[in-house]
Amino acid sequence: MPPPTPTPGLVEVVSVPIGRWAVASAPTLLRTLLGSCAGVVLYDRALKVGGVAHVVLPDSRGETDHPGKFADTAIPALIADLEAKLGRSSRGRLSAKVAGGASMFQTGATNNIGRMNQDAVEAILARLNIPVIARDVGGEAGRRLTLDTVSGIVSIRIPGGADYQI
Repeated sequence: MPPPTPTPGLVEVVSVPIGRWAVASAPTLLRTLLGSCAGVVLYDRALKVGGVAHVVLPDSRGETDHPGKFADTAIPALIADLEAKLGRSSRGRLSAKVAGGASMFQTGATNNIGRMNQDAVEAILARLNIPVIARDVGGEAGRRLTLDTVSGIVSIRIPGGADYQI
């Protein structure tokens, strides 16, 4: 199934840079490019509000300068922005989708940053009781992730490859 096609002038497209996050209400598309980074999508289907975090590394080790860069700081920051928009009682309605975490560099199995990002993101979401309802992780190719806040559908595009939805 092809990715959603926005109607020009009716849908805002927000690009989420590396190490950052964004939150938006419908009708907005949130988009980011992923390699070994993990894309975390949180979505409230009832209110049609979602967010995307572009996680670069699994652990901040106490660093506070760039909260969007690390799984342990980006996910709480994304949730805080969603709660500011939705209200605190909405956390129980959030669901997650995770993409990325490709093995882009030949560093050996013990230093696979893509896998480490996947594991960190999944562990944090589990600790926060946010269900991961879909995944598109691993492999050796980068991806473009697009969240459609109207439907909650996440479209994935592999450069030179398939387009699909999760």
